[in-house]
Amino acid sequence: GLVIDGRSLEHVLHDSLQNIFLELTEKCRAVVCCQATPLQKSVLVRLVRNKLKAMTLAVGDGANDVSMIQVADTGVGISGQEGMQAVMASDFAISQFRHLRKLLLVHGHWCYTRLTNMVLYFFYKNVAYVNLLFWYQFFCGFSGTSMTDYWILILFNLLFTSVPPIIYGVLDKDVSAEMLLQLPQLYTMSQ
Repeated sequence: GLVIDGRSLEHVLHDSLQNIFLELTEKCRAVVCCQATPLQKSVLVRLVRNKLKAMTLAVGDGANDVSMIQVADTGVGISGQEGMQAVMASDFAISQFRHLRKLLLVHGHWCYTRLTNMVLYFFYKNVAYVNLLFWYQFFCGFSGTSMTDYWILILFNLLFTSVPPIIYGVLDKDVSAEMLLQLPQLYTMSQ
């Protein structure tokens, strides 16, 4: 790991040392920046996101973390003694830092799995409907007549597109929460 303080971070964030610093951080499992100013935090997150093309997650608990949370792709605010500024600026709010593990490993896995299956579902729905229209044109001699009534098309899209995804999105859990917490490797396997 790498530990760097705010004064050293100020020198590293200049243009001449950015690439060397990023090469060093890529070789580390963790980088901890202590006593950094809010501007340094946001510049560091922006630097990693833009130069390394990495998805960034910022976690903060106070007003000094708001700029870092807003720059990151995903921001998590921890409500606590330092107020609610970080929570108000974040995408997700948790009450304690220990809940971050469940947010990422359990709910992140379930969300990722649901989204990928929903994309496949929408492709299937559209291919099925367009295929039906295509073969109907052979039957009617490519006259351009409509195969279905206007209301049937609306109800088809309304029911077939909205009801199953809602049910699937609420109820689908491919792996239990306990198993996901015991085997964090399942998160990367789902990708």
